[in-house]
Order: sequence, then structure tokens, then C-alpha cells
Amino acid sequence: MKFDELDVKMRVYETSQDRCVLPGMYMVARIDGRGFTRLTKEVHRFEAPFDEKFRDLMVETVKHLMNCGFNVIYGYTESDEISLLFHPDEGLFGRKTRKYISILAGEASAKFSALLGNVGAFDCRLSELPNIHLVGDYFRWRNEDAHRNALNAHCYWRLRQDNFNAREATSKIEGMSIAAKNELLFQYGINFNNLPAWQKRGIGIYWKDVKKEGFNPKNNEHVLVDRRNLHTDFTLPMRDEYDLFIHDLVNKYEDKG
Repeated sequence: MKFDELDVKMRVYETSQDRCVLPGMYMVARIDGRGFTRLTKEVHRFEAPFDEKFRDLMVETVKHLMNCGFNVIYGYTESDEISLLFHPDEGLFGRKTRKYISILAGEASAKFSALLGNVGAFDCRLSELPNIHLVGDYFRWRNEDAHRNALNAHCYWRLRQDNFNAREATSKIEGMSIAAKNELLFQYGINFNNLPAWQKRGIGIYWKDVKKEGFNPKNNEHVLVDRRNLHTDFTLPMRDEYDLFIHDLVNKYEDKG
């Protein structure tokens, strides 16, 4: 059998399950750390419950993903996960899901590992959302998840520092109301509301147009030029205001076509 015939024959098995995201559907990728509890608590021992060095590694990984060839209009990170919202008209690779999932997981793993100096692996899943309201709901979901996780993490690690073992700390906060958890922290001198917003609500990364000074060699003059830079937002809005923020962001790109 000639190579060309063999190539056609075998590619059928490789691509028979290919599926593409339909036009008009919004795409959001969620990239999640694999085995990061051991990596961050045992191998590298980042500060618990939150460490600015680890936070910055995740931010730089998001920025890399937003610059690796896909048209991503919004990146969001909390804990060891990343969410990416693609431009409504993104059409790279014919919108084949396997390409997005495999490339993003690989790019995230490679970038984070290079920054860390150790192997850090990510998986990836893709949400296909039919309307802007579900896009808002998705990011509201992750924003609220960050808040819940932050409250639990601060309670757990405060108890651990107070000589509770892992089982005792987990058992104590299990089933506690939000008010009771806030009161627990308050007893240790911590007002949860006063903790950094990025710990409680995650971090957003999005494009902003900025003016920068350039040089026009034809006129031998310094001029102001528009540049698109990634902006890191450590104080995202909350609840309904966050929904509005996401809707405005998407609408801005849809208006541009």
C-alpha cells in the first residue's frame, strides 16, 4: 500500500470522533491543576492558604495562554484553575474541541512548569454556552467558588496553626454556616471582609488600550500610539456588578464585529 493511501486510511481513525463548536456558541475553557495539593503543599511548600508567589505564577500562565495564538478576550484565575473566554468569532482550527483542549492543557503545563522549575500539569475542559447570560453565569459561578474556597481555606489553615490536625480542622468547619465561619475567623482576630480581594474573588486579566510614546522616523517626531496591553485586575467587582462587567466586556467585542 502506498503511503498516501495508508495515510488516508489511518487518519479516519484519528479524526472520526472530531466535533466542532457550532458558530454562535460562546466558548469558555477551564484549565485545572492536576495534583496541585501535593505540589504546592508538600513539594514546594507555598504559604497557606494563599501565597503571592504562586498567585503570580498563575497570572503569568494566564497571560501566556492569552498570547499563544488563540483570540482570548478574558482570563480569570482562582486557586489552581484558569478560565478563558474566547472572542465570539474565534474560529481557529475550525473550532475543533480536541485542538482547544489538548493545546491549552499543554501550553498551560509547559508555561507553569518553566516558571516553577518543576513539573506542573493541567487538564482542560470546554464549555459551549448558547447565550451571553450563561457566560455571565459561568464566571459568576467561578467567582462565587473562589469566595467559598477562600473562606474555607482561611478557617482550615487557622485551625491547623492552632494545633488542630487535618481531620479535626476539616470536621470542625464541615457543615458550618458562612456566618459561623466568619465568626470563627473573627475569634482569631481576622475580619474576612478585610482580606485582599484577589483571595476572595480571584483575578481577572483582560486587554486594555493604552497610549505609549513612539517615534516616527519620517517626521523625526515623538508621537503617541495606541497599544493593546494585558491588564491584571486584583479587585474584581462582586455579584451583580461582576455579571455586568462580564456582559459589558463581551458586548464590547461583539460591537466591534
